[in-house]
Amino acid sequence: MIRTVGVVGAGQMGSGIAEVCAAGADVVLVDLDRAAVDAGLQRIRRSLDGAVRRGRVTEEEAAARLGRIAPATDVTALAGANLVIEAVVESLQVKQDLFGRLGDIVAPTAVLASNTSSLPIAAIGRGSTHPERVLGLHFFNPPPALDLVELTPTLVTDPALADAVQGFFTDGLGRTVIRSQDRAGFIVNALLVPYLLSAVRMLENGIATREDIDTGMQRGCGHPMGPLRLLDLIGLDTMVFVADGLYAEWRDPAASAPAMLRRMVDAGLLGRKSGRGFYDYTEH
Repeated sequence: MIRTVGVVGAGQMGSGIAEVCAAGADVVLVDLDRAAVDAGLQRIRRSLDGAVRRGRVTEEEAAARLGRIAPATDVTALAGANLVIEAVVESLQVKQDLFGRLGDIVAPTAVLASNTSSLPIAAIGRGSTHPERVLGLHFFNPPPALDLVELTPTLVTDPALADAVQGFFTDGLGRTVIRSQDRAGFIVNALLVPYLLSAVRMLENGIATREDIDTGMQRGCGHPMGPLRLLDLIGLDTMVFVADGLYAEWRDPAASAPAMLRRMVDAGLLGRKSGRGFYDYTEH
């Protein structure tokens, strides 16, 4: 039974994952930078305040969830965790090193999970002394608002363990879980990334304006957001990284990042997080 969840990385994704898991378990939120931990806790407070205003949770439940989250700046604080989810930088070496270190800290029965959106879970698991207890748990941004979780076992993941983790999220937290094979992009990004890149190519080739591309997909297909605005939200540098991962595995031209996207990243036009991408966000 999963009673304590550790989350490594207190950024946008890590803090969101911690908030989600605190609905059904104690959470230890770890980041080596104390300022990052404090910022993550503040982000969680703001999110829970918003959930109260929208009537999604009561003030009492929001306070209880926040009270279940313990901040820490050392991974040794994860010694009692039944499940550890890493949400650190998208670097295979960094994730392997982290899983290797966790093997000396957590119990041999603990589950180690990665929130990666593009790296092979089996490769990450090579850093662990118990690869059969490693799997992928890919959340979507922002985790408190988007209830989907992609669960990705590897070829050596214990099936009973994967079932138990899925039960924790579905029965314990009320989340929607889908399963993917351990392949680049899993399910969602394998479908989403070629679509988003095709929108960039359409703009790059002068076929339509950015506004008409986005309006066409919103009004014509019922999407809540057009592809170019969605790219700005995801981060253009993140999209290039994910696209490169998909292309490296499948050599599918549809997953190849267009030159326009790469030049925008080179110029620091990363989307919302930099203030400019396909749209300008400094005016608001």
